[in-house]
Amino acid sequence: MTQMMIQAPLSSVERFSELLGLIYEVAMDTSAWGRALEAILHALGGNYVSLIVRPGSGDDLGWIVSASSDRREVNSHHPQIALSPFTGLQPDKLVTIADILPEAEWRSSQYYRDWCEPHGVFHVLACDIATKDGGIYGFRVTRPEGAPAFSLQDRADAKLLLPHLKRALNLHLSINQDRKVSALYSHAMAQLMVAAVVLDENGLVLDCNPMAKGVLELGDGLRIVGNQLEATYANDNRKLQRLVRDALSGKQQSVGLIEAMSVSRPSGKVSWGVVVQAMTPDQWTVGKHRPCVAVFVRDAEGKAHPPVKLAQQLFQLTPAETALAIQLANGLSLEEAGEVLNIRRNTARAHLRSIFSKTGVRRQTELVRIFLNSVAWLGVHDSE
Repeated sequence: MTQMMIQAPLSSVERFSELLGLIYEVAMDTSAWGRALEAILHALGGNYVSLIVRPGSGDDLGWIVSASSDRREVNSHHPQIALSPFTGLQPDKLVTIADILPEAEWRSSQYYRDWCEPHGVFHVLACDIATKDGGIYGFRVTRPEGAPAFSLQDRADAKLLLPHLKRALNLHLSINQDRKVSALYSHAMAQLMVAAVVLDENGLVLDCNPMAKGVLELGDGLRIVGNQLEATYANDNRKLQRLVRDALSGKQQSVGLIEAMSVSRPSGKVSWGVVVQAMTPDQWTVGKHRPCVAVFVRDAEGKAHPPVKLAQQLFQLTPAETALAIQLANGLSLEEAGEVLNIRRNTARAHLRSIFSKTGVRRQTELVRIFLNSVAWLGVHDSE
């Protein structure tokens, strides 16, 4: 293949600005890499440009994002890639194939003959980008044999882009890490049966964790009307809206008090326990569409179901003993738990004696306390 895309010089401020915009988009959305790499392909006049996100090893094919001048599909996971002379480059140093191998040695290499030559790859511009987490991302731009070798100006243009590629990768790592931590906290709160509703600067619902969505779907005392969190009964709703207003106005911080309330449920079940807490904005987000208030809701009557295997591991119980302990922790008497589990009273008593022996407690109330305070409730059900 000898055709390349027409090069658009980076000396144009508008072109460079547009290219940087595409690069920084990937920090928020990795699906934008295709557009960014295609723009880099144009700018550097190559026939292929690739980002090696994860090199292959053993049975792992790795992960490579690529763009080509004729949109031809390339098998980026060819086994000969392991023989690439660009493996183990000094991080953040831009090189060409001429910096690494004499031309004759390059042409005779198995990597070139089996992989590069069939795909019209001869000239290669390469850099391994090191990120703050210790990761290495391989950046590669290629041209066919009939095209000019990468010039000093080409290198200079590529060097202009590399710091921005590195920042975009680091930004993505930070954002992705924040999202994962946030998801972990949300999961932990849901496992502990704490619902969280986040409100913006106007008191409108911005986000809900899975537990909160379940509570609101019940429509039993709390609901969303016009994107605003409301209580079913007028007296409850007046107090809830006052707490939200106090949190939004800063009054809550000035008095140093976080208020709580109970919200009655039309079903007649035990009232929801509700806490409203202000979220302090930073100086860059004042007045913007941002999280401002957190409303936490607890179901005092709800029953949780920790992963049985995790509970067994924590307390060294048998499956039958664990099942009984979970029923007791959820508020059932020994007789009620025996009925639910379809076991005789004497069997339930025998299990309880064994549980007491293994956990070191002497009373059922102590057992419930240590069970409820354990990390068993934070286990992930999907792994069961």
